[in-house]
Amino acid sequence: MVRQQVDGRKARGDKRRAEIIDAALRVIERDGVAGVTHRTVAKEAGVPTTSTTYHFASLDELLIATLITCARDMATEVYWMIDRARSRGSRGAEEVAGLLAEALGPQRGRTMAEYELYLLASRRPELRPAARRWLDVLTSMVRHDDEVAFRVFLAGIDGLLIQGLIDDEPPTAEELRPVVDYLLKPR
Repeated sequence: MVRQQVDGRKARGDKRRAEIIDAALRVIERDGVAGVTHRTVAKEAGVPTTSTTYHFASLDELLIATLITCARDMATEVYWMIDRARSRGSRGAEEVAGLLAEALGPQRGRTMAEYELYLLASRRPELRPAARRWLDVLTSMVRHDDEVAFRVFLAGIDGLLIQGLIDDEPPTAEELRPVVDYLLKPR
C-alpha cells in the first residue's frame, strides 16, 4: 500500500486562503463590495495584509475566488436539496421555498453579498466566468427536458430573491411555496 504524504505547508496555505475568502465575504456582507480592500479583508481575517496580497495579488483575484466559493457552496446546498426532494418523491417546491426563505431570512446578508458580487460582474468582464459558474453547476445538476422552462424557473428564482431582499420583512417558505409551485408547473 502506497501512503500519500500530506504537504503541511500546502494544507496551511489552503486553509489561510479559505479564511481570507470567508473574511472577504463577511466584509461584503457588512460593507458591500466597495468595502473590500486587502487591508479590510486582512483585518477581518485576523491576518497580516501581506498574507492577503500573497494569496491574492489583486482584488479581482480575491473577488473571483469569493464568487467561485459562493457558487460551490450554493451548488452543494442545491445538491442536497435535490437529494432530499427525490428521496421524498417530491417535485421540490417545498424544498426550494425553504431554501429561498433561508436565503432571505437568516442568510440575508450572504445573499445580498452574493448578488452584489454577481452584479459587479456585469461591470467587470473578468468576473463573469465566476459569476456564471453557479448557473452552469445548477444546469448540470438538475434534470430538465425543457431548456426554456428551466431558464424561466431560474429567472423566477432570481426575481424572488431580489424582491425578497428589498422587502421589509423576508417572505416565509409558506408565502413563497405557491410561486415556486407555479414556476415548477409543467408547461
